[in-house]
Amino acid sequence: MRPLFGENYVQEARAKQAALAGLDAEWHLIGHLQSNKAAEAANLFDWVQTVDRPKLARALGAARDPERGPLAVLLQVNIDDEPGKHGCRPQDMAQLARQVAAEPNLALRGLMAIPAPWPDMQQRRGSFRRMHALFEALRDAHPGVDTLSMGMSADATIAVEEGATMVRVGTALFGERPSGRHPENPGAPQ
Repeated sequence: MRPLFGENYVQEARAKQAALAGLDAEWHLIGHLQSNKAAEAANLFDWVQTVDRPKLARALGAARDPERGPLAVLLQVNIDDEPGKHGCRPQDMAQLARQVAAEPNLALRGLMAIPAPWPDMQQRRGSFRRMHALFEALRDAHPGVDTLSMGMSADATIAVEEGATMVRVGTALFGERPSGRHPENPGAPQ
């Protein structure tokens, strides 16, 4: 099995990939991606887990080197409709999925969400359940879909119980990020 690394920032991935050049690793972009960095990200990463708008999907598809094979894509969903948080609205997910699926250099693999950090874990469980329902609907429409990325260090167990196939556990492995940003969700307060 190949080692898998998740990075929040394109510039940090660049340096780490150079340092680990001899390692056959799979690289995932798990942080928000601005369209102006899509061209670099399309060929630096194997997966982009934060596609949340058609413009970004088109930019990634246009920039991906076809010789590298399709870029694996997860659609980021703002499942709790949090203001200021990235991700498409749940009701826009199906249309965005069709747009990604139409890009020959992209491979639609599933969904990603960072639910609201409700203090009540049962409230978080409800968000994970809604994500799982969206995932099932997406998989029905797109048979190649196989990945539901949700949950972080604090709620990974509940996320897996509710159907996550991938979780972000950077804080559990590495601790808090020294810069003051949360390593799994740079926009979240600590």
